[in-house]
Amino acid sequence: MLDIPNAPSTPQSSGPGEAGPSAEPTTSLVVGLDIGGSKTHGALWADGVLVGEARAGSANVQNVTPDDAARNLAELFLELTPAGGADVAQVVAGSGGVDTAEDAERLRGLIRPHAPGAAIHVVHDTRLILAAGGARTGIAVIAGTGSVAWGVDGDGREARSGGWGYLLGDEGGGYWVAREAVRRTLHRHDAGQQPDDLDAAVLALNGVATPTELIGLFHSGAGRTYWAAQSRAVFDAARTGHTEAGGIIDRAAEDLTQLVLDVVDVIGLPGPVVLGGGLAMHQPDLQARLRHRFSDRGIDDVVFLDRDPVMGVQFLVADGGRAGR
Repeated sequence: MLDIPNAPSTPQSSGPGEAGPSAEPTTSLVVGLDIGGSKTHGALWADGVLVGEARAGSANVQNVTPDDAARNLAELFLELTPAGGADVAQVVAGSGGVDTAEDAERLRGLIRPHAPGAAIHVVHDTRLILAAGGARTGIAVIAGTGSVAWGVDGDGREARSGGWGYLLGDEGGGYWVAREAVRRTLHRHDAGQQPDDLDAAVLALNGVATPTELIGLFHSGAGRTYWAAQSRAVFDAARTGHTEAGGIIDRAAEDLTQLVLDVVDVIGLPGPVVLGGGLAMHQPDLQARLRHRFSDRGIDDVVFLDRDPVMGVQFLVADGGRAGR
């Protein structure tokens, strides 16, 4: 059986009676899934040729209920394989929140009804980031709704930093950036200061008239996906020269850099560093700050993905899961 390396503690097997992703030529279908905190992106390959893509809500059960995850997967597979998934030979699913064998088997259980004859292989979503960057070794970073870094060297030694979820960490992710902006707005209100441009943007994006209304909204059912989207207020303000908005982005860049340095300390491999996730891929201000910090620490082989992480599935399957670069 060919194995694809995963993040630490992620199971390597595909489940009873299932084979891992195969590098052998096949006319069968391969489905790739990138399951993030905000959405699930699916891709379908036939003979190595991309033939379809679909998107649905998140199927990460750390972010949504199992019922919502199942419903979102059903919607995605219906769009991706309208004739049904019986002919799907392999599913490679990269997901956050896959830290134990139980986590992986739970996800397989949600996928299996939609591809009943397929070998289902679950990897941590950071593995897709590295593969989408065309690397077998190195360090993958996700800065999206949350944040995490994972790396592997040529001997298969792995390390991870972060990815603990919003209650324990996720510094530098979209939720964290938005929360810091809300906290700043509330601090300034408590100090008797009038809303400035960043405060006004936070209020406007959330459809409230006063800072105190943010408290109830934040503790409501708005959720992490909603708040991560509000991080754009910070990036928009920074582009117009707002100093404290820039400071929040500076702190995000420093925290993300520290995740990478933690992994480097364990595996001793300073690159390549491949970054994905909504913030890392689409916020030039954050990219510039990260490049500067990496360079200061002697890390110059840095790649910001310009393709969707799910495309890393094709690399993993074609590469046969080998860990050496």
